[in-house]
Amino acid sequence: MKQITLKAPFSVHGKGLHTGMVIDAEFLPAPDNHGYKIQRTDLEGEPILDALAENVVSTARGTVIARGEVSVSTIEHAMAALYAAGVDNVLIRINGPEMPILDGSAQEFCDKIDEVGLETQKADKDYYIVKQKIEVHDENTGASIVVLPDADFSVDVMVQYDSPVLSNQFASLDKMDEFGKEIAGCRTFVFVREIEPLVKANLIKGGDLENAVVIYDREMPQTELDRLADIMGVNHKQVSEFGYIQERPLRVANEPARHKLMDVMGDLALIGRPLKGKVIATRPGHTINTTFAKKIRKEIKRQDIQAPLYDPNKEPVMDNNRIRELLPHRYPFLLVDKIIEKGANYIVGVKNITANEPFFTGHFPQEPVLPGVLQIEAMAQTGGLLVLSTVDDPELYSTYFMKIDNVKFRQKVVPGDTVLFHISFMTELRRGCAVMKGYAFVGEKIVSECEFMAQIIKNK
Repeated sequence: MKQITLKAPFSVHGKGLHTGMVIDAEFLPAPDNHGYKIQRTDLEGEPILDALAENVVSTARGTVIARGEVSVSTIEHAMAALYAAGVDNVLIRINGPEMPILDGSAQEFCDKIDEVGLETQKADKDYYIVKQKIEVHDENTGASIVVLPDADFSVDVMVQYDSPVLSNQFASLDKMDEFGKEIAGCRTFVFVREIEPLVKANLIKGGDLENAVVIYDREMPQTELDRLADIMGVNHKQVSEFGYIQERPLRVANEPARHKLMDVMGDLALIGRPLKGKVIATRPGHTINTTFAKKIRKEIKRQDIQAPLYDPNKEPVMDNNRIRELLPHRYPFLLVDKIIEKGANYIVGVKNITANEPFFTGHFPQEPVLPGVLQIEAMAQTGGLLVLSTVDDPELYSTYFMKIDNVKFRQKVVPGDTVLFHISFMTELRRGCAVMKGYAFVGEKIVSECEFMAQIIKNK
């Protein structure tokens, strides 16, 4: 899968939910590996914020990102629409401190994305693959997010409130292409009893019955309801029984739960990578959502690249016989057993380390350790197979080392280990020369890494 950006710009216009300001937001295509960035065009210098979980500073009735004094709030609906569409790279230029609330859903964002279309880019998508159960739990609220390994992304959401109107609801999304039809149009919601505290907190200045589902579930005098209507600047409404008092009926019976699912997706978009895993969210909110996203971001920052997935039962892309046809190396210097994955810009090789390796005789007899220089050599051989894949008749060419930089050894490699080598191009192939980045993994840990230049030369 390749990274995706917008085919053309689009704009949205409307008031902010909390500030009440009329705001314009323009969504622009962005280059490979750009990610989601938001630019405040109304501020001096037009500063840019990375839409990443570590920049979340508040989750009070919306997700707020900031750097220093520069902030943007209520970004979750736009993020959910971009994430669901598979967009990896976009620049959002906005002339105010928050994203327009529109009708309280992500529908207009989705419609505009569909209207302008998507463009496939050159770089490969960089997924965060869930390989074991991950859980975040809030003891105070009972909220939790559990993510389980899965081949694709899906979300199950369960909401629970102490309310006779909205008690327990469930929503799920199994396929991303169903987001626009099933989830995008579901609006934000608020309980009447929450309105005054929100107003006192200087929030929801732009809230009204057109952009939110309002739930009346605790009896109060009509005079009190009228006073709250005056605070919000909306018409008085006679309410004789509990229920939803917005002008438009619910779009679906579980619209609140589906909206919460949208919020989960918008906040998980702040991981900065598409996720492969099954998300189970119980009583979610922006706080628990972004706490989970921050946990994943810490893991990503600790180790730039995840270990490749390795299924020994899967047919290899290249077996040892094919490798021997392409590489001139032979025993005892052929250090790649098979290739398990290959894209346009990367390749993944495997080396099984046994006690019978010839170098263990002297390195070291009492403590056998795979020499670091041979780890680098194995990366180079794997990278050579990547370079050879770019030419016709690869059997007629060989690759040679030209330079090695930034070598790091992090952990010993010993008999019994299976080493995975992930090699990717850092630059385009020019005049037969390629600069590559290599990582060696044992399990989930990087054991060594380096950058190297190789040249492809036709055999005489």
